[in-house]
Amino acid sequence: MSEPTEAPVRAWIEDGLGRLVLNRPRALNALTHEMVELLAAALDDWEHDPAVGAVVLSGAGERGLCAGGDIRAIHEDARTGGGQASTAFWRAEYRLNARIARYPKPYVALMDGIVMGGGVGVSAHGSVRIVTERSKVAMPETGIGFVPDVGGTYLLALAPGELGTHLALTGAALGARDALVCGLADHFVPSARLPAFLDALRGGSVAEAVRAQVGEAPPGQLEEQREWIDHCYAADTVEEILDRLLASGAPAAGQAAATLLTKSPTALKVTLAALRRARGLGPLERVLEQEYRVSSAALSSPDLVEGIRAQVIDKDRDPRWSPATLTEVTEELVARFFAPLGAGELALAADDFPQEVPW
Repeated sequence: MSEPTEAPVRAWIEDGLGRLVLNRPRALNALTHEMVELLAAALDDWEHDPAVGAVVLSGAGERGLCAGGDIRAIHEDARTGGGQASTAFWRAEYRLNARIARYPKPYVALMDGIVMGGGVGVSAHGSVRIVTERSKVAMPETGIGFVPDVGGTYLLALAPGELGTHLALTGAALGARDALVCGLADHFVPSARLPAFLDALRGGSVAEAVRAQVGEAPPGQLEEQREWIDHCYAADTVEEILDRLLASGAPAAGQAAATLLTKSPTALKVTLAALRRARGLGPLERVLEQEYRVSSAALSSPDLVEGIRAQVIDKDRDPRWSPATLTEVTEELVARFFAPLGAGELALAADDFPQEVPW
């Protein structure tokens, strides 16, 4: 099959590999509904195709795999379209995330460069997740008045200690070593070795290719910060987390507190609740269903439109959150984000649930 060049997702088969390339480099490969559908169709086509032994996902351009969902489109839809296009996008996207996690063939994600938001969803649920020295992995949703989705609350809830809580609330970007520590990646391969890694995949097994090209990731930061992170983020409320961060004395804790104070107060409280609830929900599918409720509710929250406006549309970096303070975000307001959707629930199939859930 010849390699297509113009489609927003390039999909072709070569030497036993199903190749998927996100192909919107000018938009840092931000995901659209069309791209999600193209990815899902390729996975369906290749699942029982004997010509495909493994699937490899990468991104076009030099900057990274994927910067997330197309939040400009979400902003316009939430502002003028009633949110129907966004909920349809999320419904398809979250189904794709679950599909990737259950895919019966090796799904190799090259998480080189920027991997954020929706980019995490199409990569970090894969069976073989490769990071490089260029990787910057993040779930930065609280900065736009949103909550980590695409299975992000599932993945971050599984991170050691309270690392996931720190990352979800602050939106901090991880390098390769820290992504490995948090369980968002499996192997480090230097970016210069990626062509050789792909050659090895074409000529042999995934395990052999990994053994041939894997390297030692550069040092990270989170392992040495575990003491204050685990103590501060174990608190029951965002307010208490802030108090502990400010009292910690660790410079990095003070920086984290300053970062939290710039985020949407509503998004912070809903994110903390989503993470804590995710720990008891079981498999990924149940968490994605919760995330769909939260995302749908966010469309009617003023902070999502305002956050995208400030960060992406007008770029003044001065969002006016409503409510403006943590104390104004009541338990009742947070609970609205988790309200059942009735016939509108995501309702993912339960057939492939594992017998033992690693929580």
